[in-house]
Amino acid sequence: MRTRLKMLFLVAAVLVSLTAAVSYGSLLGKVVKVGGIAFVVDRFGPQINKFVNKLTANKNVGTQQATKVVPIITFGSGGYIGAAQVMGTKINVAKCKAVVQIEGNAIFGRSIRAKALVPVGSKTTSKIKRIYGVGISAIIDIKI
Repeated sequence: MRTRLKMLFLVAAVLVSLTAAVSYGSLLGKVVKVGGIAFVVDRFGPQINKFVNKLTANKNVGTQQATKVVPIITFGSGGYIGAAQVMGTKINVAKCKAVVQIEGNAIFGRSIRAKALVPVGSKTTSKIKRIYGVGISAIIDIKI
């Protein structure tokens, strides 16, 4: 009887440990992906921007206009999910630090889902201030 109790306790301890490891691994994986996207956008943003401009034939945006690649942040979780190229006047593009993605659902006879991408002046979702005069000209998916 004692041996069975010890064995049951050992099995329970292993199961608890495995559950914790899987949960921690999942969280760690998310943290690595978010950090990886943030690193890629911060480090290679100008090169990605140049690539997108070449891809879209944005050779001469003019002396008043500018483009820049910034991270996309999901509203609520604050996690980076990709990048976007923003375009507008040089002064407004310089203010833009990220794009916040907001999702919403509506029913007008049919189900409609919308994703809004809003240029903002912060990389955090705590102090969101929309940057007017800036639009999204490209979405960049980053494989991590």
